[in-house]
Amino acid sequence: MTRSHVRPSPLFLGILAATAAGGVLSTLATPTARTAGIVVLVLGGWAVSLCLHEFGHAFVAYRGGDHAVRAKGYLTLDPRHYTDPVLSLLIPLLLLVVGGVPLPGGAVWINHHALRSRGVESLVSLAGPLANLVVGGLLTAVVAAVDLPTGLWWGLSYLALLQIAAFVLNILPVPGLDGFGVLEPYLSYGAREFAAKVRPWAPLALFAALFAVPELNALFWDLVFTVFDTVGGDFRGAANGMREFMFWRR
Repeated sequence: MTRSHVRPSPLFLGILAATAAGGVLSTLATPTARTAGIVVLVLGGWAVSLCLHEFGHAFVAYRGGDHAVRAKGYLTLDPRHYTDPVLSLLIPLLLLVVGGVPLPGGAVWINHHALRSRGVESLVSLAGPLANLVVGGLLTAVVAAVDLPTGLWWGLSYLALLQIAAFVLNILPVPGLDGFGVLEPYLSYGAREFAAKVRPWAPLALFAALFAVPELNALFWDLVFTVFDTVGGDFRGAANGMREFMFWRR
């Protein structure tokens, strides 16, 4: 793979610039500007992470034998190539605003027959959640190492928590999520056939259960907080960032 194979699109760079602008806005002294900056920072950062998640799948697939992902535009980080922009980007952002649950966004279509081995198939599925984990870890490292202005500290901490939540959610062994994709190449034909039938609605059932069953929701967030603590996450900053992000609940 040459450098020309991976070329960030202008749209992705625009989202990145908007995220940076939100970070700058969050450092201003006025409460309104700080809140607005945190909202832009988190929404923009989440959109960037959705692109990185899908790029992770595509990059490993390309290295593993599926060179068609390049022609499909998956290596450009352009969200328009990751299935439908409304279903893949806008709806996850909306659910993030409404409920704080990091719904997985886009999807890349991989030719599994072109991949070299079952191990590569598993790595392709694992690459997306790992991208979230790496981003979350980097953000927590920045928060820990740099004396940041209050708004930027809060916003980055909350964005880091969302990355860890996305990792935990995506790694669950539920058909339609990446965690099941890691296991799927090693399952029997019958198990894979059953998974194909339930794949369209199994994640939706999981998300509905997370909203409707308090015990399941609590278990999920306990797992998230455990991983967040393991990578050195700042709980106080994340809590304040969430409060600012969901300003209408205050």
